Amino acid sequence: MKINPNGFREYDARWIFEKEIDLEGITDLGKGLGSQIINHTKLNNPRIVVGHDYRSYSEKIKKSLIEGLVSTGCNVEDLGLSLSPMVYFAQFNLNSDAIAMVTASHNENGWTGVKMGIKKGLTHAPEEMTELKDITLNQKFKSGKGDIKIINKFKDIYIQNLIKKNKINKKIKVVVACGNGTAGVFAPEILRGIGCDVIELDCKLDWSFPKYNPNPEDLKMLHAISKAVKDNKADIGFGFDGDGDRCGVIDEKGNEIFSDKIGLLIARNLAPKHKNSKFIVDVKSTGLFLKDKVLTDNKCKTIYWKTGHSHIKRKVNTEKALAGFEKSGHFFFNQPLGYGYDDGINSAIQVCHLLNDQNNKMSELINELPYTFQTPTMAPFCKDEEKYKVVDKMVKEIQKLQKQSVKIDNQTITEVLTVNGVRFSFNDGSWGLIRASSNKPSLVVVTESPTSDQRKKKIFEFIDGLLQKTGKIGEYDQKI
Repeated sequence: MKINPNGFREYDARWIFEKEIDLEGITDLGKGLGSQIINHTKLNNPRIVVGHDYRSYSEKIKKSLIEGLVSTGCNVEDLGLSLSPMVYFAQFNLNSDAIAMVTASHNENGWTGVKMGIKKGLTHAPEEMTELKDITLNQKFKSGKGDIKIINKFKDIYIQNLIKKNKINKKIKVVVACGNGTAGVFAPEILRGIGCDVIELDCKLDWSFPKYNPNPEDLKMLHAISKAVKDNKADIGFGFDGDGDRCGVIDEKGNEIFSDKIGLLIARNLAPKHKNSKFIVDVKSTGLFLKDKVLTDNKCKTIYWKTGHSHIKRKVNTEKALAGFEKSGHFFFNQPLGYGYDDGINSAIQVCHLLNDQNNKMSELINELPYTFQTPTMAPFCKDEEKYKVVDKMVKEIQKLQKQSVKIDNQTITEVLTVNGVRFSFNDGSWGLIRASSNKPSLVVVTESPTSDQRKKKIFEFIDGLLQKTGKIGEYDQKI
């Protein structure tokens, strides 16, 4: 039995299949999760909704996971091929006690993992992951007799739920790009259903991902969508990740728009109808939320919080926020717009509502926002066992530089936020971020400046210089 302890990450579990975990390890994970659910729900036979994404090995992994769950006494309801948000939705629709989705999201082929949750609309937080790791590795398993029920055609219920309440009047022409991932069998049908004219790009399922990983932060994917938007004279382009909980957006001119800016546009569209609302955004997101006139005029408050779908979901829930936005493309809509979880297709639908409500093109809406120079999310390699130590060192270093009033591109650091790594800001609204990735052996670096492209680059060079000095940093996945 093989199971690498590092696979239990901050809020989901991810391993390279066969190298770091084998099928017996997956069965033990199922036993651990089943035991944890029984401990939390105090039920002998809790009902667990399970689904899997479209990778060549996902179905057999799900089978082994179910074997473990059933051995503890859990009653499994298997949805078959699914998106993560479809599994989250099923917990509300079928009123189940917990969920488990077999997916490695946008990680490269070879990776596998599980997203799981007990309380409706939420996924595991770090405390629950630590607990699950302890139960699984120390084999503190419950023993019981569960069963398996196949839920047929749940896909249609999920699809119709999104279509029926979201019809639009305008005929919006959209490019729907799925990178040959699971969203290909959902997104085109749903967006057509609400009234869009859909052009499909790589929507046929192909688990080898022949062109690029389905990841709306991947520049290759964004460039392909951009070309398709321009070639087809589309109004907008959407890119979905492998398990359908994230969405990337390209405007009608072929420009990629970072998801935090899309979040701000959606927040501005919602604010007049929902005054005094709260919005949660992650630390990788633009600084524009804080000074936005539409949000302040409508007495809306923005809270910057830890990056990661599980963290933002929980914060949206505890703060009773109207919505949450993550730069990686996870958007969370709470009542009355949704159940609080992240659904990439619902995010695309909200963007369609934005275009339906406003008389402007996407590029014109973006131009209403103050222009900022933003880097993509950049991830330099850093070992799992070293990344948090490196980040702690960076926090201390930046706090020291703030005290010493050290200048970076003639600016002194005015604010240091440490809820998740370190985000340091300057007087002009420029900022830089260093944090540890929650699901890969890497760090995450982002910078933004409303002043100049040059300043954005200078902040990055400053961060890169600090990181290189540690001697713990490898290659970047992409770099400006």
